[in-house]
Amino acid sequence: MAQIKADEITRIIREQIEHFDRDVSVTEVGNVISVGDGVARIYGLEKVMAGELLSLPHDVAGLALNLEEDQVSAVLLGDAAKIQEGDLVKRTKRIMSVPVGEALVGRVVDALGRPTDDKGPILTNEFIPIERLAPGVVDRRPVREPLQTGLKSIDAMIPIGRGQRELI
Repeated sequence: MAQIKADEITRIIREQIEHFDRDVSVTEVGNVISVGDGVARIYGLEKVMAGELLSLPHDVAGLALNLEEDQVSAVLLGDAAKIQEGDLVKRTKRIMSVPVGEALVGRVVDALGRPTDDKGPILTNEFIPIERLAPGVVDRRPVREPLQTGLKSIDAMIPIGRGQRELI
C-alpha cells in the first residue's frame, strides 16, 4: 500500500488554489408562460426592473413593462412568432438605452440602436435611456424654423417646427 506524503498533498492543494477560477456568473432566468399580440408573459424574474432589456431565444429582445407580483409582461422587440411557451428568458440587468452621438449621423438603426444600413457597426460609447425626464420648457430653445416633411399635403395641413416636441 502506497504511503501518502504530507508535502505532496500540500503541493497538490497549492496548485489547485493557484489555478482556481474565481469567475462565477449568476444569471436570473424566467420562463415564458404565454405569448400574444407581441407581448410575452414571463414567470420567474422577481428582481427585474421596469424598462429593463430582456434576452429571449432567437436573438429576440424584450422590454419589461408590466411588473406584477409573480410575473412580468414584456413587449417583444423582434419576431414574436419565434417565441413559444416555455422559452427561457434572461435578465440583462440594464435599462433599455439607445446609442447617441456623431457616429449615428446618416445611419439607419432599429429599435435597439443596431445598424440596419450595412455600413458596419456604430462606434459610440454614449448611450441614453429611452425613458428619461424631458427638459423643461424654459430650458428648451424656441421653435423658429419649419421642418419640411417632403410631402406638400402634410406640410400644408400640419406645420411642424424644427425642435418641436409635440404637435399642437
